[in-house]
Amino acid sequence: MIGKAEYNETNSLLSRKLDKHGVLIAVHRGSSGGNIVENTIPAYKAALQQGGDILEIDVIKSVDGILYTFHDGQEKKLFHRSENIKTMYSAEIENLNLINSNYLRSSFKAERFEEVLSYFKGEVLINVDRAWDIWPELLETLDKHNMQKQILLKSPVFKENLQFLNQYETKYMFMPIIHSLEEIEIVLNYENINLVGMELIADSESHPLFQDDVIERLHSMNLFVWANAINLDNDKVLFAGLDDDTSLIHNPDQGWGRLFEKKIDIIQTDWPSLLATYRNLRKL
Repeated sequence: MIGKAEYNETNSLLSRKLDKHGVLIAVHRGSSGGNIVENTIPAYKAALQQGGDILEIDVIKSVDGILYTFHDGQEKKLFHRSENIKTMYSAEIENLNLINSNYLRSSFKAERFEEVLSYFKGEVLINVDRAWDIWPELLETLDKHNMQKQILLKSPVFKENLQFLNQYETKYMFMPIIHSLEEIEIVLNYENINLVGMELIADSESHPLFQDDVIERLHSMNLFVWANAINLDNDKVLFAGLDDDTSLIHNPDQGWGRLFEKKIDIIQTDWPSLLATYRNLRKL
């Protein structure tokens, strides 16, 4: 089982999927392409159909308090607008059609978070990203949907977020974004958080967080290790270059394969179907 024994029931879906697959595939913003736009229900459905195990979604809050699945900063690409979505009212957001990969206006709009929750209630794991600044509103919404077994929260190691989770009654699964060994120790000091794993950021193979003894230590505490294979650009390295680009352009054994060898438990990717095929080949 993942995490502390007292949270076994909450963590049961995650534990069961890890036992079944060994390595889980987290899909970055769902799978978009053609007329299907990222962070929408169609994109999340496509991600699951391509072998994804976890939906990674971004959540923001409008000026009037409505939650949407959208990555702020992407407004120019997805709306052809320069204003940040967080400065808009819900009526304005819902009057905007999303731009597809052909730079044409689609019929899709930004999804309300509650609609996404209702649609995927059941057996789908959902990693909620970029919402740590609105956790009070976010967790109040989550409580209404009774989806504790499905929701995986993440945030950087911010004291205010850790204190909030430590005191919050509903113990949602939590994964901090870790940049240093010191941050691991900070998180471990909060005993009333349902800590299930850690996302490790390492810019090179010499980085302390890339080392096998760190991964082994986290595993010894029943915690999973999440690594990012996604490439946000050509410069930002998230896990020592063992990424999607390396796997697709050169050889999957040099990218995804080395993540398997390092006993990474969850790999975030933009190419779930290819990673799922590779995972199946490794099982054989």
